[in-house]
Amino acid sequence: MASRRIDYEGPGLGEGEVPDAPYPLLQRWVEEAVARDVERGDVPEPTSMAVATVDADGRPDVRTVLMRFLDPRGPGFVTNLDSAKGDQLRANPGIAATLTWPAMFRAVRFRGTAELISREEVADYFGQRPWGSRISAWASRQSAPLAHRRELEERFAEYAARWPDRGRPDDVPVPDYWGGVRILADTVEFWAGRRDRLHDRVRFRRTGPGDLADPGAWSWERLQP
Repeated sequence: MASRRIDYEGPGLGEGEVPDAPYPLLQRWVEEAVARDVERGDVPEPTSMAVATVDADGRPDVRTVLMRFLDPRGPGFVTNLDSAKGDQLRANPGIAATLTWPAMFRAVRFRGTAELISREEVADYFGQRPWGSRISAWASRQSAPLAHRRELEERFAEYAARWPDRGRPDDVPVPDYWGGVRILADTVEFWAGRRDRLHDRVRFRRTGPGDLADPGAWSWERLQP
């Protein structure tokens, strides 16, 4: 495969831009990625996040999800809790994730522990999903084998008939097996691409209890690229 080389022309990340805790910078970068997608359209799905877990054999397993929660407690996503990642996290709650915005020459890495998001928060989010997405949460047994796509479509039609779209957030109940996972980070690393591969890497490490916005819970260091 022929190599295609691009010199990263990002603004970087200077020491003066680094706050005392990771959340203000994380929030700003996410907001800027969302705004850029609206303005330029070159950051599709700006909240897409690669999530890595560990399987029963100790091998890493990674997939892409959408970050649906973000507050000082940490980023979160929703999933079928009986899926492969749900099973893996029950056995080993260790988790890592990455937000990547190539057009902006930026990325954020998280490493930490997974915890379930409260049912109240999950139900509130579930009611905001489009009706079809709520029905698909019932129709899909995520990660389970499927003989033919027709089976999936038939199950969708079955649940759609059971809970027709009446335009209300409670039209479709939340499945018991459907929930949310929050990443309680121990490390958060910000990467900003620079020319000549002299990228900026700033890593926050947890030093005590507290959320992502608590300066007393974090220290940071610059890493070589």
